[in-house]
Amino acid sequence: MAKAKKQNPVLVPESKKLDPANMTEPVNILVVGVGGQGVIMVSKVLAQICQNLGYQVKQSEVHGMAKRGGVVFSHVRFGQQVWSPTIPVGKADVLIALEWAEGLRWMNYLRPDSGVFIADTKRIVPPFACRSRALGAEIGYSKDTPDDVKAKVCEAFAIDATEMAAKAGNERAANTLLLGALSTTLTFPTSEWKEVIARMVPPKTVDVNLSVFDQGQKWIDGSRRGEPVEGGAFVPLVQPEVNPERTMLEITAEWCKGCDICVKMCPERCLVLNKDQVAELAEPEKCTGCHICEWLCPDFAISLNPVSQEAAE
Repeated sequence: MAKAKKQNPVLVPESKKLDPANMTEPVNILVVGVGGQGVIMVSKVLAQICQNLGYQVKQSEVHGMAKRGGVVFSHVRFGQQVWSPTIPVGKADVLIALEWAEGLRWMNYLRPDSGVFIADTKRIVPPFACRSRALGAEIGYSKDTPDDVKAKVCEAFAIDATEMAAKAGNERAANTLLLGALSTTLTFPTSEWKEVIARMVPPKTVDVNLSVFDQGQKWIDGSRRGEPVEGGAFVPLVQPEVNPERTMLEITAEWCKGCDICVKMCPERCLVLNKDQVAELAEPEKCTGCHICEWLCPDFAISLNPVSQEAAE
């Protein structure tokens, strides 16, 4: 992909936002992430808004990877007339990524001269990224930073949406925060976005979802003005050195649903389900602190707190 022009840190005027009413081609929005993050919810909210406003909409998705870690993506195309449900390579107007590496993987779908990249800096490391199980081994996960992305696309935003949503009271609302960010690229009324979101999220979470939606809008606006914005930090992913005898693996029994994912995916086979069908570290001496069980637990029941070699001594 050719190097894009330097980003202009100013608010995008209404005349430059994507307005399907004045476009001869469909608007193309690509939403990507992994199972459980809410990729389909993002695309369904967008599709419903487009239908409410009278546009033709076509949506194509792959969502069979329900367990956390599986790739999920959704193409949303809308406008005066839409023939195909899938977005060609190099034709996406906006790429919304709920997971960092997935955003990088789909970057070639963005329009080189005008595409907007919006991604959560959330990183969910798949098991095959930990091919070496030696202590302190390097993780095979992308090392690209937001600065690397900005050099390749017209406009890029890296938001720590998951952390911002967690501080607001619901980590799972990160996808709604990214909807707020997406809304700044389109001419659709904010009231239309909020009405559809309020109908699609669980009733008890309406307030927090609408709150983080506003945060997403404000974050993009502040970033474009060149203002310091909370949630823009990008911390390199590093595998810590651990002492196998001092690794502290904590399992919250009340949260564990006995799904068996950690047991099956543990490279050292040191986890089991006990008589109560709760995950348990049966052979702690074998644990290398690879984090795979922690990263893949869909219920956040596992926490790995490795002790450094220096601290252990």
